[in-house]
Amino acid sequence: MIVGVPKETKEEENRVAITPAGVSAFTGHGHKVLVEKGAGLGSGFIDRSYEGAGATVLDSAAEVWQQATLVMKVKEPQPAEFQFLRRDLVLFTYLHLAACEEVARILQKKNVTAVAYETIQLEDGSLPLLTPMSEVAGRLSLQVGAWCLQAENGGRGILLGGASGVRPGKVAILGAGTSGSIACQVAAGMGAYVSILDINPSKLRYLHDIMGGHVTTLMSNRANIEEEVVDADLVIGAVLIPGAKAPRLISRNIVKRMKPGAAIVDISIDQGGCAETSRPTTHFQPIYVEEEVVHYCVTNMPAIVPNTSTYALTNATLSYGLEIADKGIPTAFRENSALARGLNTHEGHIMHEGVANAFGVKVTPVAEVLGK
Repeated sequence: MIVGVPKETKEEENRVAITPAGVSAFTGHGHKVLVEKGAGLGSGFIDRSYEGAGATVLDSAAEVWQQATLVMKVKEPQPAEFQFLRRDLVLFTYLHLAACEEVARILQKKNVTAVAYETIQLEDGSLPLLTPMSEVAGRLSLQVGAWCLQAENGGRGILLGGASGVRPGKVAILGAGTSGSIACQVAAGMGAYVSILDINPSKLRYLHDIMGGHVTTLMSNRANIEEEVVDADLVIGAVLIPGAKAPRLISRNIVKRMKPGAAIVDISIDQGGCAETSRPTTHFQPIYVEEEVVHYCVTNMPAIVPNTSTYALTNATLSYGLEIADKGIPTAFRENSALARGLNTHEGHIMHEGVANAFGVKVTPVAEVLGK
């Protein structure tokens, strides 16, 4: 199979879909890899490294897209890339279609087989290709949250760890998945007072045990969310329903009642955000103040640390990419149920329930199109 790796065109996206070591794995399996010139520079990988791993470096994105049958990216196609989408193409990337109807519709119209990293799901419910970026985002959420709380950014001027004789800041985390759990550990390590809420008591029990009772774990319900968010200096939104829009857990009324200069870091913004006041921002303009609360809603947080993120991403995606390339369609999806759950569009059909529900359309079962 011919595997294409174009340079990311989303604003301020410096990650690349694969490392040179990942290229070696594909070429070792007999596949041809095309990499757009300069695709890896933002992550610290020069063209010569890709060529040394067996890739062919091409001058333009058009050449990569037109020749490849499997295109691996980091983020969803941007409008300038829509022209390259076609029926015989497999697109393997983060898509977050429930929050991006325009991209979903164009993938349908162009009959693209689109496989979303974030909806590949194992039998135990875990999301192996979302986990590494969730871990990065969870760690970053406290880093950027502390920055948001600085006075020059409109924040309360709070040091999360406090000081001798001074209370630490309070951090409330909504969601105890990968990003929320990591954020909880980092926040506690900084010395903040931490509460974390989730609807799954098993996750809360696990966090309570590993943190030695040093964080407050609470069941997520309207009353507890309101109480914890209103009292917090920093709120981390880390809720996730695989493939679907994030639930709006924080109403504008709750935001109005937060302390002036408090901050919300909405990791869930890729899926639409969990606060009614959240709207997407960029690394160039990452924050805005609404209802006297600082909001950080960057849709591609891990791009702040592209080298680390690209290594972590390749570690997770490589085996699935190889399976698609080695077995092709439909065999790869028939034989791997986790990979099949990653199918979002195929031959004009919406294949993922969460995406279909977001747009109020009928979902097409994978077996109906690809066979059992």
